[in-house]
Amino acid sequence: MNPRISKLSMLGGLALGGLISAGLSQAQETTSLTMYYPVAVGGALTEVVDGLVADFEEAHPDIDVEAIYAGNYDDTRVRAMSAIEAGDTPQLSVLFSIDIYELLEQDAIVAFDDIVESGEEREWLDSFYPGLMENGRVDGKTYGIPFQRSTIVFYWNKEAFEAAGLDPEQPPETWEEMVEMGAAIREASGGDQWGVMVPSTGYPYWMFQAFAFQNGHKLMSDDGTEVYFDDPAAIEALEYWVSLADEHDAMPDGTVEWGTLRQNFIEQSTAMMWHSTGNLTAVKNEAGFDFGVAMLPKKTQRGSPTGGGNFYIFKDTSEQEQRAAMTFIRWMTAPERAAAWSMETGYMGVSPAAYETEALQQYIESFPPAAVARDQLEHSTAELATYQGGRVRRALDNAVQAALTGQMSAEEALKQAQAEAEAALRRYAR
Repeated sequence: MNPRISKLSMLGGLALGGLISAGLSQAQETTSLTMYYPVAVGGALTEVVDGLVADFEEAHPDIDVEAIYAGNYDDTRVRAMSAIEAGDTPQLSVLFSIDIYELLEQDAIVAFDDIVESGEEREWLDSFYPGLMENGRVDGKTYGIPFQRSTIVFYWNKEAFEAAGLDPEQPPETWEEMVEMGAAIREASGGDQWGVMVPSTGYPYWMFQAFAFQNGHKLMSDDGTEVYFDDPAAIEALEYWVSLADEHDAMPDGTVEWGTLRQNFIEQSTAMMWHSTGNLTAVKNEAGFDFGVAMLPKKTQRGSPTGGGNFYIFKDTSEQEQRAAMTFIRWMTAPERAAAWSMETGYMGVSPAAYETEALQQYIESFPPAAVARDQLEHSTAELATYQGGRVRRALDNAVQAALTGQMSAEEALKQAQAEAEAALRRYAR
């Protein structure tokens, strides 16, 4: 054999072997993602999320996802921001959709528009319900992708309605009807059962926003720089909420605990409740009585703020990590997964395509309450989101609770909340 040919063959073989080795090394390289996730919500979500992560990793062996369950939404935001400050930035998280302004102020998140590369990915950004995207977009850019999303819905005990001489298939359509039905149930039970409970701890501002919107009023500007807490329509809404206990004896005095309300309903301490649709599957599995789910009653219009969590991708991460995070988020929000998530938890399928899947269509046919939160999107408004969101919401929470506990009138409390919010937002005025 020609020595020169032999040498070339040997070099070619080494080169080919090196390419194969590099290819194997690259194929085996794993992108590791850390995701902070809130768990203080309805349902046993950790098992569901763990299962989804495992399925994703099986389908994407080059991406490893570690889910860190970090408490409620506020706890999760604090832990994620603390990790960023410590130089241990997670790649993604599910945080409150209303955290968007604070995250932008901290320069902590990236716009999905700056990560997408293909027309298909851009179509994905536009595939979600517009009502859910109101808390995910700022100045025309998408920073939050809806996942664990909800509206407030109305649950009622059909057996309690029947016992009080009410039509068990007809929930209240209006505020006036809810008062009348609540009082009738309280009286028929001999004082053993409350007519209605609306939670006023945890997220008082959220429930109050529903009352205000049903009275034709929006609490904030679209750009997160102004609030309108002391408008007459808002004051009237809070006065109505207070009157449920003070005037009509349909609801207990003082505050109603968010965390125990679902159990109160299941134990039949109350015949009606306002709560997140995220509790739907848990109520379905635990209630020992026939119950219904409906849109919230109205004053001048129907309405509920949207709620829940969005996916965010953090800025201080590599391009490869951001691409891997988006791959995971796209997989999690695909119609089949969104449908399965809705059935497992009660949260909404976040896109019209999710409700077009055969699985979710069959589920809704067998359990119609699963469609209520989606249908209520037609009457929804964006959840209260502003700059300095924590301070602004805290001012409103305190006002709601002060009125419900009799410490202040609704008007006094909301005027004080307005002053505090204006002080917090003064430097953002446009």
